[in-house]
Amino acid sequence: MNLIDSSGWAHYFMNGPLAEYYAELVGDPKELVTPTVVLYEVYKIIKREFDEEKALLASSQIEKTLLVPLSQTIAYRAADFSLEYKMSMADAIIYATADLHGAQIITSDKDFKGLPKVTYISPTEEKPD
Repeated sequence: MNLIDSSGWAHYFMNGPLAEYYAELVGDPKELVTPTVVLYEVYKIIKREFDEEKALLASSQIEKTLLVPLSQTIAYRAADFSLEYKMSMADAIIYATADLHGAQIITSDKDFKGLPKVTYISPTEEKPD
């Protein structure tokens, strides 16, 4: 299982520098887990940059993944990860969701760089194979 965070989905939907890389990961939505906070962030970004129609289309694609709402278990784990790694609430929820589902986080968000079970893809460096 993989978890594409908001930055990855944004590259994909906005045809960013890593759009093709993330497109390969999006290929099988059943292999992806997505916390609802990512749905929130991506909808907001796409609506702000484009319009509501495109935001809803993007959201409908994300909804084909295993969408995970915030639970008590995730909330407690997120709080612990936030304290341990000095993460924002949203990042901690994403990290806790991945941890709970045994998923690898794929991201271009530098806040995750260097954390265990995270594949960080820099938007400014050479694309990974």
